[in-house]
This record gives sequence, C-alpha cells and structure tokens, in this order.
Amino acid sequence: MPKDLGRPTDIAKWFINRADREAGDDMTHLKLQKLIYFSQAWHLANFNKPLFQEDIEAWAHGPVVPSVWHQYKEYRWGSIPPITDDFDVDANVAGYLDKIYARYGELSGKALERLTHEHAPWRETRGDLPPEAKCTDTISKNLMRDFYAERIGKNWD
Repeated sequence: MPKDLGRPTDIAKWFINRADREAGDDMTHLKLQKLIYFSQAWHLANFNKPLFQEDIEAWAHGPVVPSVWHQYKEYRWGSIPPITDDFDVDANVAGYLDKIYARYGELSGKALERLTHEHAPWRETRGDLPPEAKCTDTISKNLMRDFYAERIGKNWD
C-alpha cells in the first residue's frame, strides 16, 4: 500500500481549524465527517490513490471515519472548538483540502449528510437497510473513486 498522504485525524484537525468562526462558521462532528469523506472520495477520483488508508463506514447519518468519530464523539451535535495541539498536514495536502473546503465548507452538516445520502457509494453500501439502522459496512474505495471520477469524466478501469 502507498504511504498515506495524511492521517484522517490530522485532516480532521485541519478542517476544524479552517472554519472561519469570526464569520459565523462552525465545525460540527457531522460536518467534519462529510468533509473528510469528500476529501477522500475526490482524491480517489482525481488521482486514483487514497488520501488515507483508513476505511470509511456507511453509518446512518452518512459516511464516518471511525478514528475521527472516537476522537470527537464528546462534542455530539455541538461545535468542535479550534485545535491547539500539533498536527501534521503537508502543504500540498493542505492546498487540496482548501479546495474541498471551498466547495463544501459553506454547507451545514445536515446539508452534507443529505448530499452523501443521494450519492451511490453510501446508498449502495447500506443496501436496503432502514434509514436509521446501524451499519458499519465499509464504503469501498473503488466505489467512491468510480462514482466521483465519472462525474468529472475520468475512468480508472
């Protein structure tokens, strides 16, 4: 496996600190999870390689990276405060994440949840489960790659 370009927990910290709180932005756990998902999905679509190796699971409220969920679960539905401890995000990765934030950062966590629920990777992974049913099935990196690559006219077969 190739070396991770970033760890999901460091990417999470980058997004948490990217929120422009002076402009009224916040970063909820729900929103954070979806930003990380779109970061991975679009990286797979554009470059045919993962941003990180950890799996993303198809939970009831959308895609979730378990390590990030465990790190921030105490905030539940509230805003996560800025991070003051060190974290490592390469400058190239930060530039890429900034593009993801520019595209999705203005949306609320619920709006991002609805968006992921409309997309095939989450829907297909959950199958016929009821909307609120527990699910920890992994969303395939190939499924993410192919779905989002098709949207930009790429084919990685």
